[in-house]
Amino acid sequence: MIYRTCALLASLLSATAAMAAMAGDATRPPGPHVPETPQPRQVILIIGDGMDEQQITIARNYLGGAAGQLLLDRMPLRSAVQILTTEDEVDGKPVYVADSANTASTMATGVITSIGRISTSAGSDQDLTTIAELAEAAGLRTGIVTTASVTDATPAAFAAHISFRLCENAASMEEVRTHDIVLGECRADLKAAGGKGSIAEQLAASRVDVILGGGGKHFTPVAEGETVSTLDLALRNGFAVVTSAGELAQAATDKKLLGLFAPGTLPVRLQGEDGREAETPERSWLNHLHPYLGSVTLPPPMRCEPNPAFSGVPTLRQMTDAALQRLANDRGFFLMIESASIDKQSHERKPCGSIGELEQLEEALDSALQFARTHPHTLIMVTADHSQAAQLIPYESLFAGFPIPVFTPGKLARVITPEGGHMAINYATNNFIMEEHTGAAVPLFSNSEGVGRIPPFLQQSQIFDITRDYLGI
Repeated sequence: MIYRTCALLASLLSATAAMAAMAGDATRPPGPHVPETPQPRQVILIIGDGMDEQQITIARNYLGGAAGQLLLDRMPLRSAVQILTTEDEVDGKPVYVADSANTASTMATGVITSIGRISTSAGSDQDLTTIAELAEAAGLRTGIVTTASVTDATPAAFAAHISFRLCENAASMEEVRTHDIVLGECRADLKAAGGKGSIAEQLAASRVDVILGGGGKHFTPVAEGETVSTLDLALRNGFAVVTSAGELAQAATDKKLLGLFAPGTLPVRLQGEDGREAETPERSWLNHLHPYLGSVTLPPPMRCEPNPAFSGVPTLRQMTDAALQRLANDRGFFLMIESASIDKQSHERKPCGSIGELEQLEEALDSALQFARTHPHTLIMVTADHSQAAQLIPYESLFAGFPIPVFTPGKLARVITPEGGHMAINYATNNFIMEEHTGAAVPLFSNSEGVGRIPPFLQQSQIFDITRDYLGI
């Protein structure tokens, strides 16, 4: 009884205090209304083309040492991304090794499509709305930065729609030919057929605020149905055009910007000494007769050296800084940055080139992180579109003690690292002039804005969802 009485008294006292407080608030003059100003949000998506765990490990060993760390390794969040591809038909079967066109299209649109397509659907060939287009429609700024041609598969997927990735300019639409081999065509995408034209023409006509990379040769052909070049179309559409690092530094910030710093892909920072790449072990005539006989001579070790052609070309960091300067605003933006030649150099069996390109990605990431420190609502994601061919293998075979020659059947580069070690890097996806992609999952790294938003394992299409949701578009 005493307990109930005390509890009732406490309740009455609490209610009386609350009513008094309410009365006091009612007699207090209202303060000035301060409207909340929404903070701009921005997403920076950095893509290392072909940057799988093998490429990262090779670069870490060279750039930071076996016990070192890359900037990637210090990111607060790390996930794994499953790559999905389909046959080029409606409800097609899965394909287990992707290319850059369909994977970039998946990140750009959230839709799984087929190899070679640029933001168009498999089978039905319908245009797929990209994250850049959604951002533009919502009043956000957009940017594309790459060390490839701006018409290459990854950058194109965020701003163009076409059935075949090699239809990069107006002159290639009716037939894409290499060494007298017809690779494909895009007649259905001609403007005369109701399409949007080549990739270069679509970029020239786009609403993207900043486009930086290589690919100048794709803007020189006369545009379809015009008497002027595709570059002239870009100028007509309000782009300022720059072609050197000096012009980039001096470019006006009040116009859209198109930077074309090379005819095609930008030169890479590093190369094998004297331009060397992975080479085939040399077998003696006796070993050709029987694999247990004779001897095999492995390629001599080599060092990485600066590539003279890289001098004077804007670095990925310089292009990133220029883009961030132009995109920062009170509404927010979406920026895609690609370090393209991690992949391209691996295709050519050139590990030093891939290492230098991953170093460029690290520098661009550093710029993005510095930007995020003063712009707190910035989500940074770093990932790859697919895995690649380079494989780190033992410098000396586990079976070297056997009295027979044991060697890789692929091509081998033996790289001397700055700390004096030796890395053996193997390329063995085929016996053709160019290596191929592989089918493993790829990593995804993020700054603290990704914590709680990005799961430990995700499908590549979810990158689009995460970006769209974060930007609120």
